[in-house]
Amino acid sequence: MRTKFLSAKTGLLLALLFAFGLFSFVKFQATSITGKVSPADGANKVWAVMGSDSSSAVPTTTGEFAIKVTPGTWKIVVDAKDPYKDVVKDNITVEDGKSVDVGTIDLQK
Repeated sequence: MRTKFLSAKTGLLLALLFAFGLFSFVKFQATSITGKVSPADGANKVWAVMGSDSSSAVPTTTGEFAIKVTPGTWKIVVDAKDPYKDVVKDNITVEDGKSVDVGTIDLQK
């Protein structure tokens, strides 16, 4: 009985190791829009908008942001803090499994 338990446990361990080994060769990519806001403390949030879908991120202390999105054509809206003006970037095309970097978005007063 103890031998059956050990072989079942060993079999499960080997199956898990095999599955982990398989997935370690697969490159997982997030579908996202990334970028940076300058000055770093000039924005409350950065929004990605496509039709009625939207998602947002709060920029880090260095101004960087990453927003997970679905594939499609998005608009980026930077909700700027006073005295800066909001910024809109249109036609950001995102493909499945790809990350699009919009670069640095400079805020103007």
